[in-house]
Order: sequence, then C-alpha cells, then structure tokens
Amino acid sequence: MSKVLREGTSFSQREVVDLLIEFSAFKERVIKKFKELSRELDGKPNEHELWVNLYLVSSDYCEESAVRKAKQETLLQKIS
Repeated sequence: MSKVLREGTSFSQREVVDLLIEFSAFKERVIKKFKELSRELDGKPNEHELWVNLYLVSSDYCEESAVRKAKQETLLQKIS
C-alpha cells in the first residue's frame, strides 16, 4: 500500500475506499497468478519456478506502489 496506516490517524471515506480498492485489486492479481502457477506446477516438483513467480508478483507490487507514491507527491506539490 502506498499509504502507511497508523493507529489514531483518521482517514476520509474516499481514502478508505481507495485503499480497499487498491488492496482488492492486488489480492485478485496475486490469487490469479498463484492459480496459474499451481496449474503449471501440477505434478512437477519445481520450487525454483515458484520462487521466481513469487518474486515477480512482489516486485510488480513494489513498482506500482512507488509509481502511486510519486504520483501522489507530484499532486501534493501542485496543490501547494
């Protein structure tokens, strides 16, 4: 997630909805990727491929988070 959630911090309804949408989309991509991966590995002991795909999923998420964070910072600078 591009936003750090802290106890005691308040968020607008829009921010909460955006965060839930973002998480849901990420969750769906991960589920889809692991279903594809499980079909590929069905009957094949291929641990290396599993770790490679896990790495690719996590690195994609990190890249998306970095892009969103940069976009938010750009918007905040324009607003200021």
